[in-house]
Formats: sequence, structure tokens, C-alpha cells
Amino acid sequence: MQLTQKLRANLRHMVGPTLHGDLFLGAIDVVGDVHGEIEALRALLRELGYSAQGEHPQGRRLVFLGDLCDRGPDSPAVVHLVRQLVQRDLAQCLMGNHELNVLRDVRKNGNGWFFDQAHNHDHARGRFLDSKPARDDERQAIQSFFASMPLTLQRDDLRLVHAAWSPQAIAQTIAQTAQQAVTHEVLAMYWLYERAIEQKVEDSGLKNHVEAALREWEEARKDENHPIPFLPALAQYDAMYQNENPVRVLTSGLEQPVATPFYAGGKWRMVERVPWWKDYRDAVPVLMGHYWRFVDAAVREQLSKGEEDLFVGLKPNEFGGPRRNVFCVDFSVGGRYKERLQGGSSPWGARLAAVRWPERELVFDEGERYELE
Repeated sequence: MQLTQKLRANLRHMVGPTLHGDLFLGAIDVVGDVHGEIEALRALLRELGYSAQGEHPQGRRLVFLGDLCDRGPDSPAVVHLVRQLVQRDLAQCLMGNHELNVLRDVRKNGNGWFFDQAHNHDHARGRFLDSKPARDDERQAIQSFFASMPLTLQRDDLRLVHAAWSPQAIAQTIAQTAQQAVTHEVLAMYWLYERAIEQKVEDSGLKNHVEAALREWEEARKDENHPIPFLPALAQYDAMYQNENPVRVLTSGLEQPVATPFYAGGKWRMVERVPWWKDYRDAVPVLMGHYWRFVDAAVREQLSKGEEDLFVGLKPNEFGGPRRNVFCVDFSVGGRYKERLQGGSSPWGARLAAVRWPERELVFDEGERYELE
């Protein structure tokens, strides 16, 4: 479903650039998830022809798809560099789910650089990640920068989102802003929907079923060696929290109950990610991040978090979707810390990538280049 002209006008004039914005015109370089890998980012910018100050001799500009932070060795340096580029109008940056976690003050494994060292722990290997912490005097500026990030960017020939391009989710944020005078801040929009879902869970009685399931299975859910049965209440609960909050949809995608529980990210899961692009039929291409993809099966085996491979049958430089016009630019540089823990070094299996537009060229941080197909 395409956005109507009226809806696109609302994006600009009613919501403003905080939630949905206009993408730079002209030649751009769209950078996938960086995850604190400052040296990979510097190398990629050199490969793309940018100076150390972020300027390009041909006037090209950068657009980041979100997830600047977490897991890698220097998230503060990545955030500082991108923030400076945005302030100088040399770059734009979308909000990813990792920025949203920091805004929500939610501590996750890998974001201890912002909160505390306990959340820089790699539980699977019993080691702490070597990640530079943010200084006390820069945390507020980091959160303010994250709060300014839009959820989508678009122009006539291209759409950008961190996880899922959903006209329904975009329309929901616009409608709430218009009808209820909700502040344009992403975090306010997030909590508005979160409270509504909490009330729905309470009123429906689902909360009691979920609490009963968790009392019985919560500890077992963390044991990879002992599969647990499908828990329908938990699946319904997880899918509802994900799919009925448009901020979640745009930053971390859609989910659906699974036929068989699977183990990923430290627990048995009842829902799986939906490859939404398989049903995307609009003519305008979409670039996204978020969904770890790999250059080959061996790298996936080494670095995967246990989730399903959503890009089976696609070459690394191949568009997906029925119109072959959706491309994921996230080549799992967020897993490079695992390679370091395993004693790895360059050439890396986990890559940082960018797509040059309108040239439709894929560029990796260590110099490989491919035409998109």
C-alpha cells in the first residue's frame, strides 16, 4: 500500500521531522547498523570517499539507518561522530531499536557502555565486552540526540526505515498526533501505545495467563538444552506488544507466533520475526537495517544469535521482495565482538556496509564492492 499524497503532506507539516522526515536529495550513501565499531565506520567512510571531517568532494551526504551503538568497542565515539555530521547537515540518522532502548532506560546485554558494566556481559562466553563507557557529562547529550532521530525518511525514489516499512504504523503515529495532540517526540508516542497495550492485556485477562506461564517456565526458558512447549498466552502477549506499538514496528519489525519454540538471545522464544518485504509491492525501493544478514553460511554459523535466516535464497547483493526492491544493509558488524572473543582479526566475517544511491552499489568497510541486483 502506498502512502497517499495527503498522508505524505501530513508527514511534513503535521508531525514534523522528529517522527518522519524528508530524505536528502541528491547522491547519498546509506550506512547500515554500526554497533559501536568506530574503526569499521572510519574505514567505510574512507572507502566511500569521505574526508575525516565527513565531507565528500562530490557533495555526497551520509544517511545512517540506526543502531549506532552497543556491543562494539566505542559506541560513544560512533555517536559523537554521527551527531557532529548531523549537526553540520552532512548526515541524517534514523532511530533504531538500540537507540530506543537507551531512551527508554532499558538495560540490555551490550549497552553497558551507557548504563553499567553489568550489561556489557556476553553471557554465552562468560566474558565482559571490551567497550568504552560514556562519560557522565555526555549521557544527556547522547539521549537528546537519540530523541531527535526520525523513524522514517523518504523521497520520491527511496524509503528508509530501521526495521519495517509499515504504512499502517506510520499512519498510526500521525493519527495519534493529530487526534490527541500527542507531543512529536518518539518516546512520548512509544509510551502512549505501551500504556494502551498494557490496559488491553489487563482487561482481556491475558495478563493472568502470562503470569501463570512465566511462573512455571521462566527459569526453563533460559536453558538451551531443555526445550519447552509452546506457550500460547506468552506468544499472544509477545506478538501484541510488538505489533500493536507502531514505534516498535518501525524500529524492530513485526512478529508472529511460531509453530515450534526456538532458542535465541538467551531464551526459548514463542514468536519469530516476519519478513515483511515478501509482501511489499510498492514501486518505491526501501533500504533497511536491523535484520542481521551474512556474506556466507560459515559466517552465519559462527556469529548468528540463533534466529531464523530471513534471507535464504538471496545473494548478499540481491534485492528481496516480489518487486525486487527491498534491501537490508545490515551485514552483522554487531557480531564482530564475537570474532574478537574467538581470536579473529581482519579480514572480518562481520561487515559494515553502505549502499550508494542512486548508483545502487554495495560497499563494505574492507573495500569489497558489488552492484545490487
